Formats: sequence, structure tokens, C-alpha cells
Amino acid sequence: LNLPQFVQLMETFVGEDISLPTVKRLIAFIKEEYKQTEEEKMEQLEQVHHISRLAQRKLLLEALFEKWDNNASGFLDLEEVDAVLSTFKEGMEKEALRKAKKHLCSRYPQLSAVGKLSPKAFQTFLELLASEFAGNEDDAIDNLVEFLTTSVERSHMECLQSLARRKWLHDIQQAAETSGASMEPVYKAVFKALSQDAEAHGDNKKISAYIALLEENQLSPERGQFLLRYVACTADDAPYVLNQILYRDMKGVSFAAVEEGKPIHVPRVELHGNIHFWNYDRPAEERRGSLLVLPLHDARWRVFGILGLDTLRDQCEKTIFLSHEISFYQGVSWAFSKAYHHICRLENVLQMTVTALDWLYPRAPSIHTVTTYLVQPGKDKAGDYALRKVITTDNTGQKEIHSSPVLLLRKENLLRVYLFKCIDSSEVIRASVCGEYHIAVPLRDLSGQALGIFDISIGHHQKLPPHEHKDLQKMLKMAQAACSEILKMSLEETEPTYVLGLLLIPEHVANLRHAGLLFHRFMLQDLRECV
Repeated sequence: LNLPQFVQLMETFVGEDISLPTVKRLIAFIKEEYKQTEEEKMEQLEQVHHISRLAQRKLLLEALFEKWDNNASGFLDLEEVDAVLSTFKEGMEKEALRKAKKHLCSRYPQLSAVGKLSPKAFQTFLELLASEFAGNEDDAIDNLVEFLTTSVERSHMECLQSLARRKWLHDIQQAAETSGASMEPVYKAVFKALSQDAEAHGDNKKISAYIALLEENQLSPERGQFLLRYVACTADDAPYVLNQILYRDMKGVSFAAVEEGKPIHVPRVELHGNIHFWNYDRPAEERRGSLLVLPLHDARWRVFGILGLDTLRDQCEKTIFLSHEISFYQGVSWAFSKAYHHICRLENVLQMTVTALDWLYPRAPSIHTVTTYLVQPGKDKAGDYALRKVITTDNTGQKEIHSSPVLLLRKENLLRVYLFKCIDSSEVIRASVCGEYHIAVPLRDLSGQALGIFDISIGHHQKLPPHEHKDLQKMLKMAQAACSEILKMSLEETEPTYVLGLLLIPEHVANLRHAGLLFHRFMLQDLRECV
């Protein structure tokens, strides 16, 4: 038990109306009777030290990754890292390196094709390599970190540039985490990062930028299986680009970037001959500049769209994108991908929740309302989180989806403190507020931490009727199972799974209808297992 869970256990045990002297006697009793053997103490201390070592190692390897990834591209080249590691101990550990690389590629199957190490894959690579060495693994990690740190040199200016770029990438992720499943703040953060970098590190280039997502072509199938729909762009380009559709048979290099899975840089668009110009108002003689198209990849390196940039609005001669700019733009595309899929996961969880509540309300009429909240992190790591109200459902099945932000802060909602206790402990909390009884149930992520909460009001009744309570438990169990499955699909080392023949991959779950269907399939699977 962690501290919030222990406190909650004690509060549940003593109840609400217990006197202070009784609480003091209970504390004295626990202090007197709780005994720990020396073996248990040592085991607990070792566990604490182990957790501490893992946290320190993670920070150490993240810092090393950032030093190597100077342009904040989000990835390291596997062969480059492998080449440097092959010289470790003057090449004495090449066999260990070969084994570690083999294990790494089996864990991340896409590595063999793309040859790119994410921060997580980089950490896994070094841990696998250290485990192949003789002796203490922590010492081996320290030696590898020291060796790799001294293998790269960065100037003060390079470090400052990298720091600024990482701040802009962080802003993209923060926009996703505080947007309440809305993409608009993410688009704004992406274009702001690109324009700030062009100004600070790109000779003050004037750039246009746009994002297009792949869709199945149901409009004109004869023009190709997929199309690219432009969902966002810089403000000046909106009249020409926003909501446009690029088909496979039209001019352009975007589909080539999608199919090859690699950036395509056209230094001089006027000399290329296969560029699609959306702005027809621009005279032909002014269609000069550079174009860069970056494929957008998901965690398993499948392309789901493109990020495009051009300098056609810049009348200067030197508008070619340099390699360090292209690397950073790749970092922006990866940051956007993480933000986009974070919001897709939230949308899918919310759609699954709506389906679960629709299933529940005719079966549990004694439940007055169910209010669903999502945990929203504070603006900085030290700040407390907020609870964002997203769905309210009553016992008639009427639902209100809260599109405008309704945030609960701990210090401003003393009557709702039970909700924050539920999040802190990731445990079910029962509470009475102004004579109305509530059951707060966490919706947990894959680590067991609460990402959301169901605030279930049962009015003046302390308990639900047994059959309604049973249906509520079933709904909560299936909702948690479906939520976990949605979250698993975004892991880079996870292979697609099946539930009753439904292939669970992001393309399916991106369709919100399938997220709701997932709840029913888990319910049906549970019923089959009971039979």
C-alpha cells in the first residue's frame, strides 16, 4: 500500500462517525501490534532502493539520449549508436552487442525496417547490452553512459538551441494533455513551434505549414484507395488549404512520402514539375521556394498522414531547409503524432464510456447521476492536477457532453474531496455529500494510476439493490477491460490483439464506433466465459 491507499483503508475501516479518542486508540494499537521481521525490513529497503535506482537510471538515460539527439528529432540512428558501441572496451564486447541487438529487434520488430531508436528503445538497448556483460548491471550501465557521453561533443550554442527546441516540443505535448480531447490547441502548438524555430534557427524564414491525415477514399474510390485530407494549416494559408483533399492521381510528392515513409525535400519547387499548388491566386513566376513533406508515423511506424512545410511566401533567395531544421521538423512530427494519438485514446475512452453508461442506465434506475471526469495534469510537474468534467448522465439516459472546460481543483472543492482521494489512491471511495451518497470509481491506466473517474450518485440510499449493484460492478469491470485494451494498442512494442475476432488496431479504434463496440465485445466475452 502507498500512503494514500493506507490512509483510505484506515478511513474505510473506522467509518465516518467515529470519535477522536477511538481513532487514537486504533493508532496506538497498530503501532504496538504491527511487527516487521528483519527479513521483511531488508526486503522492503531493497525494494525502495531498486525503485530509486530505476528512476535514477531512467533520468540518466533520458539525459544521454537528449545529448545525442541534438536537433530534437525524437530518434537516434540505430546503426550510428551500434557503430560507436562496437568500439566500447576496444571492441571486446562485440558479441554481447550482437546478442543485445538481436533481442532488441525481436522486442521492437519495426526496428529492422526503420533503424530508428526512440528514447524507450534506446534505454532498452543499453539495458539489454548491460545484462550481457559479466558483473553488476548498474555498474555496466554507468560505464556505458560515461562512454557514450564522451563520444559526442556539443558546443554551448548547440546546447541552447536544443534546449529551446525541446521546450517547444514539450508545449505540443502539454497542449494535448490539457485540451480535453480537442485537437485545436495541438495544431496551434505545432505551428507555433515551427514558426518559432524558423525565426530563431532558420534565418527568420517565412514558412507555411499544414497537416493532412490519411483517410479511406469513399468519395472517389477510382482515384485511389486512400486520400489526404488537410485538417490544419497556418492562418494565412487557410483559405486555400484547409479542408482540401489530395487524391493519389493528383500532382504532388505527399503520397510518395507516405509510401516511402521518409521525408521528401524539394529545394526548388519551380524546377520540380510535380508539385501541387493550392494557392491558385499566386502567379506562376512567384511559385518559388522549398518544400518539405514529412510522413507522420504512429508508435509502430505506420504512416497516418503528413506534415508539410514550404517557403513560397518568403521572397528571399536562401530558403532551402538545412539538415538540422529537417531533423527538428521530424521531432515536431513525432511530437504531433504522440499528441494526436493521446487525444485519439481519450476520444476512444470517452466513446467507450458513453456506450458503457448507455448499457447501465436501464439496468440500474436507482442511480441518480453518473459524472465522468478525466485527470488533467497541472501546468508544471510540481502543480496539482485538476479534474475535467466530460460527461454527465442521469437515470433517464440523458447525457450532457461538456465541450467547454469545467475544471475541479482540490483547494476549491472541499465537498468533492472524495474525488481527489479516489484519484490519489486509485481505489473506490464511498462518501456522503449533503445527505446524498456517492461512489467514486477510478478508471485506471496500464500502470494502475487513475486517468479518469466515475462519480456515481445513488441519492439518499446508502446501497443499491443487489441486482443493480451487480450490474454496476459488471459495467465497471468491462469498462476497465476495454479502457486497458485501448491503451495497450498505442504501445510501440505491442502487437495487435483480438477480442472475439475483432482485430484491435489504431485504424479500427480511430473510428469511435469501434471503441463503443469494444465494450460490448468484452461484455459478450465475459458472458461466454460464465456459460
